[in-house]
Amino acid sequence: MAETKVKAASKASNSTKKSSTPKAASSKDTNTVKQPDPVLPPANAEAEAATGAPKATTPANPEFPKETYLQWYEQMQLMRKFEEKAGQLYGQQKIKGFCHLYIGQEACVAGAVSALTKGDKWITAYRDHAHPLALGTSPNAIMAELFAKATGCSKGKGGSMHIFDKEVNFIGGHGIVGGQVPLGAGIAFAEKYNKTGNLCICYMGDGAVRQGALHEAFNMAMLWKLPVIFVVENNGYAMGTSVQRTSNVTELYTLGEGYDMPSEPVNAMNVEDVHNAVARAAERARAGEGPTFLEFKTYRYKGHSMSDPAKYRTKEELEDYRSRDSIEAVRHTILTHNMATEEDLAAIDEKIKGQVQESVEFAENSPYPTADELYKDVYVQQDYPYIRD
Repeated sequence: MAETKVKAASKASNSTKKSSTPKAASSKDTNTVKQPDPVLPPANAEAEAATGAPKATTPANPEFPKETYLQWYEQMQLMRKFEEKAGQLYGQQKIKGFCHLYIGQEACVAGAVSALTKGDKWITAYRDHAHPLALGTSPNAIMAELFAKATGCSKGKGGSMHIFDKEVNFIGGHGIVGGQVPLGAGIAFAEKYNKTGNLCICYMGDGAVRQGALHEAFNMAMLWKLPVIFVVENNGYAMGTSVQRTSNVTELYTLGEGYDMPSEPVNAMNVEDVHNAVARAAERARAGEGPTFLEFKTYRYKGHSMSDPAKYRTKEELEDYRSRDSIEAVRHTILTHNMATEEDLAAIDEKIKGQVQESVEFAENSPYPTADELYKDVYVQQDYPYIRD
């Protein structure tokens, strides 16, 4: 498995240069992403010989204190177990409508949360359960929203794709592909205008980079040096179509170079790499140097949504990525470097199991919104004189 060196964006240059390593040839007659991806870690020879895929590795000298690794482990396990339960409940038809799970992509959020501050704003697309969980939203409120209950964080009106929580500065999941990108730029404009010192981190899927609104937002963000971190979570497939079949540009981070925007790829199956990349981008944003575009190379273990059987990829490709699971990597680091014992981690797992079960019971026992809720939260002005029969 070839290793490609990634050159990070530096203050001396507005954008990273493209890697000199040739791109792997893409096939036009298949929808399967040709993995392994070049930014992923070099293979462990013994593991690759046994399974054909590299295993999660442990750094010889951990970059962060044990408190950070334990925080990552607990956050990512909560995301994973919550999503697994949501998938199960969807199969039981207790959750209806659309439901997009985050299983496999947990490091994309956990590493960013540890790199940013409480005052920073978050916005994303419709794969949006994990972000507020990591930011501190109650699992009860999120599960109730999935059940369309009045106690949900969007009062049962948004469902899976429209989770919001102002208390943790989560400005929502958005159902229009790429629609949140200019909103993220607008939020960053407000932070700059009000001189808060905060920034906005704006997530999107790989399909969103085809939207014209993204390019308009990139141009304005660079022109006005807005404190925004644009993140594309490139899990290889826009819904069910591989990047190779939808774009001549498969190194998505290079799209930022057309605007002289600092841009770089990130191995987002590694939570340390995510933290470091976001921290660098945040430092630039707070220094008034403007936006950054990060391509998080990640992978979802489930289909695009619960209705997607994901037949467009091979079992071998899926197992390749599962072997580098970000949660298992953190777990291995914790145990290898004696940051906690198996019993300590088992206690965290049990705690999370209880939280998830409590959220289900809360959602099931909560009432549905009443009919008069249709007319609430439509206008900021509470007594707006709209006509109603």
